[in-house]
Amino acid sequence: MSLDLVAFGEEHLLALLRLYEAEGWPSFPRDPALAGRAFSAPGVVSLVALADGEVVGFARLLTDGALEAYLCELVVAETQRRQGVGRALIEEAFAQSGARRLDVLAEEGSEAFYRSFEHRRFAGYRLYPGTPARRRPTRTGAPRAR
Repeated sequence: MSLDLVAFGEEHLLALLRLYEAEGWPSFPRDPALAGRAFSAPGVVSLVALADGEVVGFARLLTDGALEAYLCELVVAETQRRQGVGRALIEEAFAQSGARRLDVLAEEGSEAFYRSFEHRRFAGYRLYPGTPARRRPTRTGAPRAR
């Protein structure tokens, strides 16, 4: 297999959306225009893995270009896993980011892959707008549940 890593281009969008759908990740397939904007936004490193010219993987990082980067997504076609595609995408995207460290939220089942990199483990959360319980500041400024 010949593997090439290239910058995201609009010509990759439909194939990438199919990879997202295969993973059960609906946000971008539901809104392809949003995906195109997110994949090419300022401060984003988006790399596509091509195996013999076919899209088989994708990594997207947000970066400040100096210290921090965050891996938003890493997706590799199921038929191409355990062949070095994910590792190649992360290493190249990390190098292109200019950052010294990379934060990751991992899907269940992917932990062993991420542990294979030099790392420090942290707990993480994905937050969404709004909260289930209304909160108001206490006198010290810390939020307090009603």
